[in-house]
Amino acid sequence: MPTLALDFGTSNTAAAVMAGSRPFLLPLEPDSETLPTATFIDFARKEFVYGSDALRALREGQEGRFLRALKSVLGTPLAQESRMFLHEKLTLIEIIARFLMEIRSRSEAFTGLKFESVLSGRPVRFHSASDARDAQAEADLRAAYHLAGFSDVRFMAEPEAAARAVASAGRILIVDIGGGTSDFTLCDRRNDQTEVLASRGLRLGGTDFDRLLSLGKVMPLLGYEAPLRAQVGSARHPAPRGLFHDLASWEKIPFVYDAALLRDVRRWSRLAETPRLFERLADVLDMHLGHDVAHAVEAGKIDANGSDAARISLEIIERGLSVELSRQMLDAELSAATKAIGAEALATVHDAGVAPESVEQVVFVGGSSLLQGLRSEMAARLPDACQEDAAVFTAVAHGLALAAG
Repeated sequence: MPTLALDFGTSNTAAAVMAGSRPFLLPLEPDSETLPTATFIDFARKEFVYGSDALRALREGQEGRFLRALKSVLGTPLAQESRMFLHEKLTLIEIIARFLMEIRSRSEAFTGLKFESVLSGRPVRFHSASDARDAQAEADLRAAYHLAGFSDVRFMAEPEAAARAVASAGRILIVDIGGGTSDFTLCDRRNDQTEVLASRGLRLGGTDFDRLLSLGKVMPLLGYEAPLRAQVGSARHPAPRGLFHDLASWEKIPFVYDAALLRDVRRWSRLAETPRLFERLADVLDMHLGHDVAHAVEAGKIDANGSDAARISLEIIERGLSVELSRQMLDAELSAATKAIGAEALATVHDAGVAPESVEQVVFVGGSSLLQGLRSEMAARLPDACQEDAAVFTAVAHGLALAAG
């Protein structure tokens, strides 16, 4: 029975099979080895749209609901809640299952094979602070795979899969920074064999970087931490923070569009010392611009990582509205996060009971590993190790295919 190797990621998804003795990445979209992990529910056509087509529907302003980073809800109560989607009551686990069913269908159409068995990547820890939530997250993902038509479902830690795909030899630390988690595997590679010495995981990744940047740079332009007058008396207090945190979190954005909440925001603008901030916030909620703002933050992050003169453009909200984001500002905003990742990487080495100077290579995997501030942090933690890149978006799928084969 053929096995599909599937790297279901927070931001991107890749699938592979063995072709003879080599892994082969399936083109889940034309001319692409990865598919954005995104779903758009088209209200006009009453259908679910996936990947780049979902992103395009959002950009074009089609009427519907956009969902991204749903892997982050696994193991949380939000995953189990039933909501109405196109007049059908579904949980987010069932929405994920439909995405996985689409991956299965495209894989079968391309290969001519029928896939009932899947070897899926998973973070070392879905939830680093809770064993119960971590176990529930795997159970949720397993349930989604079963709903998608897979009868045999197995999991492998993503950095351990990536370690199998590394061509070089020696003592290697895999640093896999994905959209929702950071994962680490220390291994010895000799004669194409991989001995795993230790693995660790942290619930912190690229979507968290976006959230931190949004809260630090963008949400203040919408009223975050801005004072409101009390309705009675002279007291001042900041606007409730929960809305801003949800609006800055990819997986929670679809659920902030609520008529009662919009009325509250319009009331805040009447109580604000700077009403325009909350008027912008009301516009974002009224016109469902949350994902547009998140995309602007993500684009600004990418630009600032390679330039000293980047900006986050918020023209979608107000003409001429933008915020400066230099490389130095980017590093400062994400400093606590990169330090936490560096500490976890070093803890992985200590778990193995080996000296940090024995690590010969740090191999980066995952799109968020391209962050220069993170690489500087890793160089400071492991100065004797050379830094290398694997195929940052596809190494896990390669390794899963090798393991499945």
